[in-house]
Amino acid sequence: MRPLYALLFVIQKYALLLFYPRTKTVNSPKGYLGRTIYVSNHCASFMDPLVVASYNSPIVFFMTRSDVFTPISRPVLWAAHSLPIYRQHDGLNTKNENEKAFATCIKILKGGRNLLVFGEGFTDDVFIRRLKPVKKGAVRIGFITLEAINWEEKIYIAAVGCNYSDPNEMRSDVLIATSDKICLNDYKEQFEENPNKVINELTKKIEALMQEQITHVEDKNWLNFHENIMKLTRKGMNAKHSNTKIPLIERWKYSKKLANWLNEQKEEQLENLQGLKDEMERYFSLIRKIKVNENYVYEISETGSINRTKELMKLICLFPIGILGFLHCSVPYFIVKRFVEKTFKRPVFWASVKLVLGMIFMGLINIPVIFLFHYFIFPSYLLGFLYYALIGLFGLSAYMWWINFVRFKEKGIVGKMDLSKIVSKRTELLDKIHALIPIA
Repeated sequence: MRPLYALLFVIQKYALLLFYPRTKTVNSPKGYLGRTIYVSNHCASFMDPLVVASYNSPIVFFMTRSDVFTPISRPVLWAAHSLPIYRQHDGLNTKNENEKAFATCIKILKGGRNLLVFGEGFTDDVFIRRLKPVKKGAVRIGFITLEAINWEEKIYIAAVGCNYSDPNEMRSDVLIATSDKICLNDYKEQFEENPNKVINELTKKIEALMQEQITHVEDKNWLNFHENIMKLTRKGMNAKHSNTKIPLIERWKYSKKLANWLNEQKEEQLENLQGLKDEMERYFSLIRKIKVNENYVYEISETGSINRTKELMKLICLFPIGILGFLHCSVPYFIVKRFVEKTFKRPVFWASVKLVLGMIFMGLINIPVIFLFHYFIFPSYLLGFLYYALIGLFGLSAYMWWINFVRFKEKGIVGKMDLSKIVSKRTELLDKIHALIPIA
């Protein structure tokens, strides 16, 4: 394990805990080594390797798109276990370059370590709950390695599913699910007889296993329908409209079950759902137009009114700590935010890059706090370091104070509005959902 990887392994968990307070792993592999190729979906750009490496035990080397390897970033990426993979549109002799990359992969697997490959090859600009076709590279690397070591060691492959309520939403959820391993050595005879056939078949098998680890809506046209159902029932993995008292694993299962039910519907059955689909889209379009949060409509439907007591108590309790967070974190936060949003044109990169750069920048800029604490508050470097370690929590308190301030203001406005018709429409939609969708 390279030093930077070891350091990030520890620090990232702290940063990710602040970003994703509710996390879960399913069938997480044991041990640090294992000669295993983990093939993951790639729905959240740089966030995916962060969460897979942080929440699972195995030490992994990442296959990363080559264009991020610049003269400045290359040493850092190397130290963080990243390996370049070249694509046809990168403008290089991809075959020769990838042969070098594959040689490194062979060395890694031969040494008992693990690879993490993102089988889809790229991330969509907008987060969706759907798996794109999986490429054959991961399976091919496994068999190339076995040939290089004369099949003397066992090489495994497994599917990984990164499940987010929303990867870009602060204080949302993440669940990492891993399939059972497949031993590639078991396919030795078939591979020697027809290698292309075996590679194709195993790639399809890995793709099917990956779909089992995530929410996969087959038809893109029904992605919003699936999401809107989760918003209204509050049982699934929507980031802003879920009942977080329901265990995360149960909400993950609900999301998958709903998607699988949709995938099983025939064309005429989907036509019967089209009316409900359109009604829900009009409902959410209406509340966006009048700038009312669906959570407030839900609260009125459940209690008959809007209550701001919880937000007020949080504003009072978080204020002293939030001031410390503002003092320590506001400047680096706004510098990193501006830099990332100006440098990276695709928003899909923003959350992960902000998380890493913010963690590094805030950590470095606040190091003098340890010594200032020692000289001006209490003569103890240990207590100074403890205070320094809590700065992330101070920053989170400032963020949560602001979120509750916004909610307090919004609820005050909503409390003066007559939303009776919208509440009735919400109730009507829920009744139709339960009537038409048996698993809802």
